Amino acid sequence: MDLKIQDVADLLNVKVKDIQQWVSKGEIPAYRINGQHCFSRTEIESWVISHKLDKTYGISPFVQHKEAETLSVSMPPVATGGSKQFSLFRAIHKGDVLHHVHGDNKEDIIRATMRRVAKNLHVDAEVMTELLLDREALMPTSLNNGIAVPHTRDSLLNAHHDAVVVVFLDEPLEYGALDGQPVHTLFFLFACEDKRHLHLLAKIAHLSNQPQALELFRTQPSKEQLLTFVKDWESQIPKAAL
Repeated sequence: MDLKIQDVADLLNVKVKDIQQWVSKGEIPAYRINGQHCFSRTEIESWVISHKLDKTYGISPFVQHKEAETLSVSMPPVATGGSKQFSLFRAIHKGDVLHHVHGDNKEDIIRATMRRVAKNLHVDAEVMTELLLDREALMPTSLNNGIAVPHTRDSLLNAHHDAVVVVFLDEPLEYGALDGQPVHTLFFLFACEDKRHLHLLAKIAHLSNQPQALELFRTQPSKEQLLTFVKDWESQIPKAAL
């Protein structure tokens, strides 16, 4: 068990008392060891991918504050700033945005993507491809609304920064999504440490539920356009009062 309750609250941008409530109701996977609640990184990752956070919280804790007001949902007070506020913006900036990528199946897409970005990420294209495919075999990384987040189980980027490579497909592809929709946009996630990996995964999952973001993704924006949108979205994220 590698995460404590404060870690999970920080990574998911919610209050500690919310995590405590979810644990008491059995809504989040947790263990009690020596009188403390502990959490498995891999189980929390699967929990996020399965959209359990949205279902449990009722609304994304990464939702923009104005949207929360429109939906009449009680959210924590806005407190901008902090090292995680623009984490997705920085990761995409370090990564890349690829357009009209073609493939008949997810293996084709993963291999084509890694051939194009492996050099800049300083990884072996074939090794990383196999690691990504192993993760897909364990559980598809597709989210709702045509979005997928390919990533590996154990391999971390050998760098001091995270990288996200956004891939817009030439044609939507069947990807094993829970909502049955084919995938049109993929966020390849390469983090330099476990906790940053989970935080970015949760943030991408919630971005994939934003109508404005989905509309933008379908236009296959440039890297500059996407970065502008993501930076604006992240700037409005409320920070949970812990």
